[in-house]
Amino acid sequence: MIVFYEDRNFQGRSYECSSDCSDMSSYLSRCHSCRVESGCWMLYNHNNYMGNQYFMRRGEYPDYMQHFGMSDCIKSCRMIAMHRGNYRMRIYERENFGGQMHEMMNDCDNIMDHYRMSKCQSCNVMEGHWLMYEQPHFRGRMMYMRPGEYSNFSMGMGMGAMGGMSGMRFMSMRRIMDSWY
Repeated sequence: MIVFYEDRNFQGRSYECSSDCSDMSSYLSRCHSCRVESGCWMLYNHNNYMGNQYFMRRGEYPDYMQHFGMSDCIKSCRMIAMHRGNYRMRIYERENFGGQMHEMMNDCDNIMDHYRMSKCQSCNVMEGHWLMYEQPHFRGRMMYMRPGEYSNFSMGMGMGAMGGMSGMRFMSMRRIMDSWY
C-alpha cells in the first residue's frame, strides 16, 4: 500500500492506494509526498502510466520532488507484483531486436563494460521484473519492465512510454528483487 499527500511532509489531503491507479487527479489536486507502507511501486508524472517513471520501495518520502529532482507532480502509479523465481532477459543493441543480443540473468551496471554493447534499444523480458536505466551504474531516467517483448522503448508499450523521448536507450539493468519489498 502507498499513501499520497497533497503537500510536503505528509500534510494536506491524502489518498491511500493498494492497486494501480491510472489517474490520481480525481483524488488529489497535487501530490508532493508519500509513504510506501508495503510493496514496490512505479510513479509516473502523467496519467495512464506515461512520462517519467520513479521507483519507490518501502519508506517515507516527505518531499520526493526534491529528492528525485522532479518538476511535476505524480499523476498515476503502478504496483509492482512480487516475483519469486528466476530472472531472464535478452537485450538487443538496436530497435526491433536487431544487432548484438545478450541474455542476462543478473544485474548489469554497465553493458559497455560487460557485453561491449554501446546501447540497448530493445529487449525481451522472459522472467522477472526489471528496472532499466539510461546511464551506467543505475543512474538517470528509468523504465520498469515486466515480462514481454519491447521492440522500441520510445513507443507506447502499454506500460507507460517515456513521453516523446525518441531513441531511448539503456546502459544498465537491475532486477527488482523480493528483498526490496
